[in-house]
Amino acid sequence: MPPPSPPIFWKDKFFILALMAAPVVWALLLFAVRPTPDLAWPLRAPARFLLLVLVYPVLEEIVFRGALQGAWRARPHARHALFGLTLANVYTSLMFTGLHFFSHPPLWALAVMIPSLVFGYFRDRHDSLAAPIALHIFYNAGFFWIFGGSG
Repeated sequence: MPPPSPPIFWKDKFFILALMAAPVVWALLLFAVRPTPDLAWPLRAPARFLLLVLVYPVLEEIVFRGALQGAWRARPHARHALFGLTLANVYTSLMFTGLHFFSHPPLWALAVMIPSLVFGYFRDRHDSLAAPIALHIFYNAGFFWIFGGSG
């Protein structure tokens, strides 16, 4: 009898919850930060928007969740999990977050840790980059659409 196949990520209730969490976070950030959004900016700078929303998320997931988290997952000690988060995910997320300090203010860079852990969780859960790439694109699309053109 063949082993059961892993759940398809878009049918995973936790994946759906992760998608639904993003607009809630965007709304809370809008309320807390009170930026002056320029929601039409992607139409004026489509190449920049596509870089932020498609290119960077795909490349980052290949490097961080694919290569780094994949390498860590090969080590037995890094497969240990606490609350569903493997050490491989935590190590990768610390590196991912740390690199954001070069291009973001400190609090924004630190805030990257939470979605990074979510992306890594789905990398581990589905043994694939499809779910973290989809989430990263969705998270970036909403965030940069709202905050990328703020004045």
